[in-house]
Amino acid sequence: MRRIHALAFVVLFSATALPSCMPPLRPAVSLRVKRHPKTPSDAFVTIDEEYIGPLGYVAAHGVRLPLGTHRISVERRGYFPYDATVEASTDTIYLNVHLKPIPD
Repeated sequence: MRRIHALAFVVLFSATALPSCMPPLRPAVSLRVKRHPKTPSDAFVTIDEEYIGPLGYVAAHGVRLPLGTHRISVERRGYFPYDATVEASTDTIYLNVHLKPIPD
């Protein structure tokens, strides 16, 4: 019986103590990406020089951006890179990404 009371105390204490220890949530804006059909889905997406994931995944799931200015790059070997600077304020940001092949 004492084990149950001790466990209940730990769970109750954790549930009440953790929220005050966590940093406050920052406002964020949705980034939605549409991939052109001829653009490879495995192209690399970076935001503010941090790798986010393959373009296909980012296009399917979107990204949440903190408020402010962000540099978005999409790159793949054999294609010209796509670069955009966006300002995240209040509205959803929409990007249409079309990588163009580098001619031989």
